[in-house]
Amino acid sequence: MSRRPLIGISTSDHKSLIAWFFDWLAVWRHGGRPLRLSPSRPVPERLDGMIVGGGDDIQAHLYGGEVQLDVRVDPQRDELELSLLRQEIPRGTPVLGICRGAQLINVYLGGTLDSDIYTSNEGLKRRRTVLPRKTVDIHIGSRLHDILRVSWCRINSLHHQAVQETGDGIEVVARDRDGLVQAIESRHHDFMVGVQWHPEFLIFNRPQQRLIRALINAAHQHAKQTTVLERSSTSSSSAHKSNAHHRGGR
Repeated sequence: MSRRPLIGISTSDHKSLIAWFFDWLAVWRHGGRPLRLSPSRPVPERLDGMIVGGGDDIQAHLYGGEVQLDVRVDPQRDELELSLLRQEIPRGTPVLGICRGAQLINVYLGGTLDSDIYTSNEGLKRRRTVLPRKTVDIHIGSRLHDILRVSWCRINSLHHQAVQETGDGIEVVARDRDGLVQAIESRHHDFMVGVQWHPEFLIFNRPQQRLIRALINAAHQHAKQTTVLERSSTSSSSAHKSNAHHRGGR
């Protein structure tokens, strides 16, 4: 049996065990090996896939936004996740951004955020629930549409920030009925998707579980490709040393 691909899940140091259990379960049930990543934990040399998780607001100076005095930020976590993206994106590691994670992907690629959707959208109804109470429309033809296999779905909502201007290569692929961005994906990467909702809490929702499964499948393929390249590189290096040895013995 092939090994489970290693999926790093970025969190804060103070994330509750209950919330982490949902992260762990989402990855494990679809064949991945979840690894919690936070500012106080060591980062492995290589990941097969990565989830940039939900949590506190992203520091406003990272995207040129206005500082909000009544929100929580986690500078150490911002630094960790940006560092992870710098490490893993050039390697082609599949990445899924969840809520804050989708926003961070966009910021990393040069995009901006709406720092408070309720301030910038007068009359917007406040929805904060882990239950699927909001409707989003998925762009037909997008990677997300291919994964979820639906053109609309019901989602939960725990955010007050949202993607505004998109970063390099980023496309908006889902909006809610208020017109707010709810999902993004990259044109330049094999698997880089960000959703504004929390699929890990929707454990009985088939389309949302397909999203987690798609990440694990992409991570599995990435791990296989990496192993093949490493073996090829090792074989080439060994052959080079052997040829050098024979030449030296003449």
